[in-house]
Amino acid sequence: MSTITLHARRALGLVVAVVLTTLSISVFNPAPALAQSGPIGYASLNGGTTGGAGGPTTTVTSASAFVSAVASNSAKIVRVSGTIALSGMVNVGSNTSIIGNSGATFTGGGLNFDSDRNVIVQNMRFNNWSDDAINVQDASTNLWFDNNTFGTGNDGALDIKRGSDYITVSWNRFNGTDKTMLLGHSDSNGGQDIGHLRVSYHHNWFNGTNQRTPRVRFGSTVHVFNNYYVNIGAYCVATTMNAGVLFEGNYLENADDAVHIGEGDSDPGRILSRNNHLVNTGTPASSGSVSGVPYSYTLTTPSSVKSVVTASAGAS
Repeated sequence: MSTITLHARRALGLVVAVVLTTLSISVFNPAPALAQSGPIGYASLNGGTTGGAGGPTTTVTSASAFVSAVASNSAKIVRVSGTIALSGMVNVGSNTSIIGNSGATFTGGGLNFDSDRNVIVQNMRFNNWSDDAINVQDASTNLWFDNNTFGTGNDGALDIKRGSDYITVSWNRFNGTDKTMLLGHSDSNGGQDIGHLRVSYHHNWFNGTNQRTPRVRFGSTVHVFNNYYVNIGAYCVATTMNAGVLFEGNYLENADDAVHIGEGDSDPGRILSRNNHLVNTGTPASSGSVSGVPYSYTLTTPSSVKSVVTASAGAS
């Protein structure tokens, strides 16, 4: 069990069941196992992202216990059980894995990562947040957000800003969010952001979202691949302030205004759109030159992304 990731288990389906039966293993599945090989994309670089691996495991069922459990910078795995009502933004320390048991939910507040390093958040549900569901800032590095589900709340679902770097956002589901994912908070923050904000977004399900999936300033090369966009409101991706975005292998359905080059008062960025599968969607724009990414990856066949992502993205 410990070597099978949440989305791998779901995607493999019957094959996994057959293997487990053959090995005579009883599956209780209180929570997904941490991925042994780590994330794909930028979070795999710069020393990798292992979260709290090797540290003690604590299971929490209340806000006070959760706040205490995640506060330090020592290695730790914090499993969340049930629904926890958070008050505002909870500061999370470095070297932390936050893993939800089945159905685990945060409501009312969110998670704040401020100058942190090496964190994993997996299999959590977020609803009715009062500020952001997740806020990453002040040069936080090596974070992995995987197999979470986001409902709706006051502001961003998963915002990354202020020089943060080496981050992967994978296999999440966003249901009807408006200001979904900001990457780079201000047009005036280039001094801190240029050369950083390197993020990989892959195999996420943007289900009836409105905008900012993501909205990018300065980051290059931001990699947006193999995501499923359906019934999108304003737009999918905006590239601004000379950001460079590689937008490839995505499945876009009823997402006609897919790419904005420039947004609001922000100057235009660059984007290379290629090999996307389009259903009732116009061809996504490309503009300028964009470099490749410094890691290996394998694209899911674009026409298969919808079935793969809807079978596996989000929390259990």
